[in-house]
Amino acid sequence: MGKRSRKQRPAEAPTDPNAGMRRGYARSAARNEEVRRALAPFEEGERPTVLVISAAIAAVLGVGNIAAYAAGVKVQGQKADLVGVVLLAILMLAAAWGMWNKRYWAVLGFEALLGITIAFAALSLLVASNVLALVLCLAIIFGGGYLFYRLVRVMARLQTPRRDS
Repeated sequence: MGKRSRKQRPAEAPTDPNAGMRRGYARSAARNEEVRRALAPFEEGERPTVLVISAAIAAVLGVGNIAAYAAGVKVQGQKADLVGVVLLAILMLAAAWGMWNKRYWAVLGFEALLGITIAFAALSLLVASNVLALVLCLAIIFGGGYLFYRLVRVMARLQTPRRDS
């Protein structure tokens, strides 16, 4: 039996291995530009509901921490450190003021805190020892996740330049 010989293919011109990736980036960039053009900056006095809710949550957390400290609430059997309580209250009240006044830094900072809170709640699911703890963790994850998701578009609109005609 003889060996079959395979025909050798002629050498092909090398193709660009990144061509598909560049086409994907170009399509993505075109979609992003289309979305940016559709965004309109906020009008004077316009506040989306999610921004008002987020500012209210930050304000309640800021005032609530001070009120809880003043009421003598103990955490794991010990009174909280006054410096930590005051710093968190100032941070939350500054975020509330900034979000109410449509400041990008405030929304970005609040989203960072939301992300950290969601991550801690997700990790807390691992040690949830009763149904109440499970429900609380899930409420924080889903409620915080929803706020986070909705605030992304608000941040995009906050960055949109005014088109004065």
